[in-house]
Amino acid sequence: MADDLIWHRIQFAFTITYHYLFPQLTMGLALLIVVFKTLALRSGNERYNEVARFWARIFAVNFAMGVVTGVPLEFQFGTNWARFSSFAGEVIGQTLALEGVFAFFLESAFLGLFLFGEKKLGPRGHLAAATALFLGSWLSGYFIIATNAFMQHPVGHVLGDDKLLHLADFWTFVNNPWAFWQYAHNMTGSVITASFVVAAVGAFWSLLGKHAEHALICLRVSVVVGLAASVLISFPTGDVHGKMVAQYQPVTLAAMEGLFEGGSHAELAIIGQPDVNARRLENPIVVPGVLSFLAYGTFGSTVQGLNDFPVDEWPGNVELLYYAYHIMVGLGTIFMVVMAASASLLWRNKLHESRRMLWILMLCVPFPYIANTAGWWTTELGRQPWLIYGLMRTLDGASPQVNTGNVVFTTLGFAGLYLALGIVFLYQVMKIIDRGPEAAH
Repeated sequence: MADDLIWHRIQFAFTITYHYLFPQLTMGLALLIVVFKTLALRSGNERYNEVARFWARIFAVNFAMGVVTGVPLEFQFGTNWARFSSFAGEVIGQTLALEGVFAFFLESAFLGLFLFGEKKLGPRGHLAAATALFLGSWLSGYFIIATNAFMQHPVGHVLGDDKLLHLADFWTFVNNPWAFWQYAHNMTGSVITASFVVAAVGAFWSLLGKHAEHALICLRVSVVVGLAASVLISFPTGDVHGKMVAQYQPVTLAAMEGLFEGGSHAELAIIGQPDVNARRLENPIVVPGVLSFLAYGTFGSTVQGLNDFPVDEWPGNVELLYYAYHIMVGLGTIFMVVMAASASLLWRNKLHESRRMLWILMLCVPFPYIANTAGWWTTELGRQPWLIYGLMRTLDGASPQVNTGNVVFTTLGFAGLYLALGIVFLYQVMKIIDRGPEAAH
């Protein structure tokens, strides 16, 4: 059973990690397209409309990939996690259904109107379609986050006589405070991804000397939005979400920080290597008292360490959790520096002339994807050994009749299929970028 569980987790981790490469850009681009359309309407500059149409084409290809790679995840609730679905299906089924039936169709319908209805809708109607597309994609994101937030901090449920979870209060479930801050943090991360992608394309065009006006628009909007998002990802969204982890999952916080011995004036580890067997953080660079302040608001607050909890309550892979968390935080800091430097050059009207910064913006494209992936790994690894925190352990949620051989075989199938889809996706996106913005016909 242990081997079966490992492969169930590997398959779900692989498929959902690959899938989330696409929604994070979709949700961020939806906001930026609204910004482009708003600026087009206010300024009367047709170049903003052309940039909006260009990014809508990339949005459509990216959206299609998100749909294709998202469908298997829904089935895996039954194939890989049948006992979990049976136990919690009445609760989490609410938000999963709302995401699929309501938010997804809203997003799909208005994507079609935005792509093909500009002439019929007119400028204001086209902006309205872009806004509805944005609302649909972000509403879809909220329903998914609310589902995950229930697994992190379950509220609004009761445990029935049948030993299954039942929905007791829909609004308590949907308005989970954990969901609000996790959602704010997640969506800010998606805006960072979109901002860096848009900036990279603008930098690419500038370096080639192509589409100069469109490139400058991409750089201006993406740097301003990206700088704001890079600040917000740290404070307040990351700060408050971290305080919620400290309050409701203190053992997770200890593992994230590599803190084995708890106490007051807890040190914040900037870097170090956790040695779980020896129960210590090796070669640490620390800032005294800062972890206590960040977690609980005062430097003298007591922070529990891993040694304060039974080993069977520790996250299953402390090392991977620690490094994922520090990669996320480290990259988030780099994003602020890069966007601040770009904004400084933009303010002086020199960004489009600074080849060094243009190269930096272009080469930064993979890193928001890495940071968002590391953030989700932190979330999911940190919840272990629980599938639903405090209610169901991961060991008890897998499908008992699906053996390791079947899971390994289908995982290899997913890997091959996703490799082929990825190649087609990159080819289509590069074709769109090479063609560049086009005027309406």
